[in-house]
Amino acid sequence: MFFYIDPGTGSMLFTILIGVLGALIYVLRNSWMKLKVLFLGGKSRERSHSRTPFVFFTDSKRYYTIFKPLCDEMEKCGETVLYLTASPDDPLLKENYTHVKAEFIGEGNRAYARMNMLQADVVLSSTPGLDVYQWKRSRNVGWYVHVLHAANGVTCYRMFGIDYYDALLLSGEYQVREVRALEAQRHLPEKECVLAGLPHMDALLKKKQERGPAPEHETTVLLAPSWGPSSIFNRFGEQMIENLCKTGYHIILRPHPQSLVSEKELIDRLRSRFPESEKLEWNFDNDNFDVLYRSDLLISDYSGVVFDFALVFDRPIIYADVSFNFEPYDAGWLNNEMWTFRALPKVGIQLTQENADRLPELIEESLHSRAFAEGRREAIEETWANQGNSIPAIADYLTAVRSRLLQEGGVRHVK
Repeated sequence: MFFYIDPGTGSMLFTILIGVLGALIYVLRNSWMKLKVLFLGGKSRERSHSRTPFVFFTDSKRYYTIFKPLCDEMEKCGETVLYLTASPDDPLLKENYTHVKAEFIGEGNRAYARMNMLQADVVLSSTPGLDVYQWKRSRNVGWYVHVLHAANGVTCYRMFGIDYYDALLLSGEYQVREVRALEAQRHLPEKECVLAGLPHMDALLKKKQERGPAPEHETTVLLAPSWGPSSIFNRFGEQMIENLCKTGYHIILRPHPQSLVSEKELIDRLRSRFPESEKLEWNFDNDNFDVLYRSDLLISDYSGVVFDFALVFDRPIIYADVSFNFEPYDAGWLNNEMWTFRALPKVGIQLTQENADRLPELIEESLHSRAFAEGRREAIEETWANQGNSIPAIADYLTAVRSRLLQEGGVRHVK
């Protein structure tokens, strides 16, 4: 007789199993350490010496622009770092460092199982959800630090995404206010909030400065939506592309990478209907820097590329009117409007079903608007602290925290 276990139940059972095994291993390890101290005269602080000084963890190679410059900085400073990634093809696995060791630890639950039994002084990660689902705080980690990967409010994470970190590396004072409001509602101890900046945007800015001004080219419009039922391709579809083609501008269509997997039929149909020509190109590059660099205006929806383009490249955007359900997110706990939705009208025009037929006019207005240029400067002041200097600031913070932990001999466990 065969029993069927659905994927959700299977995942839950696996998580329980990992938790039980992790607890058992901890008890055995802790008992061994006590026996060692009792019979061999070992000192408890030897445990801190056996831990890795710094661990960086990422669940995706997408965050290469955060961790590559930070690993470079720690390598330059001679700090020992263990970089753990859940992407088997993470480019950092090929780097030839002396002090930084990169390791693939598996995907999904396998990666979290490794993280749950980690021994480290300081762990830095771009992954939310610590101590919420599969990823649990290890008793042998001294300090957990979260780094943002986009210009956005911290309440855009799924509920409790940042609650159990010890410190947050933020980029704007409004984010600090959001964190404190959530802590007050949930009766959590205050986390350290450090206005370190945005490594991802700093990396883009540096690359842009190294490349220099874009060469002379015809006006280029980039359509780069997210994916899913609320995305531009699904809501506006073929009519939008037709309207873009009528503008006479050079048009670049760049689907979200997930669309090529989850919406392949839709993308195939659009590519067949709108083949490449002198005025129209499809772009599927892994790195989006080149298309951002040579575009004069971006049309997108709720993709994170919106603020990369507007703030780093200082160019106008048109953003789609998309529905957003706040209930699964931390934003649903607060009464104030998310910064993203406050900032978007300052930096671009909203595209709706009602004005979609006026797309050529909207593009012209956006390209020449002084108000949007001023709005971009205001958004930079609000959400991009320490511009261009985030990496040394983060490295200094991490080393200072570790020194403090070693002096105090304590580990903070957030409840």
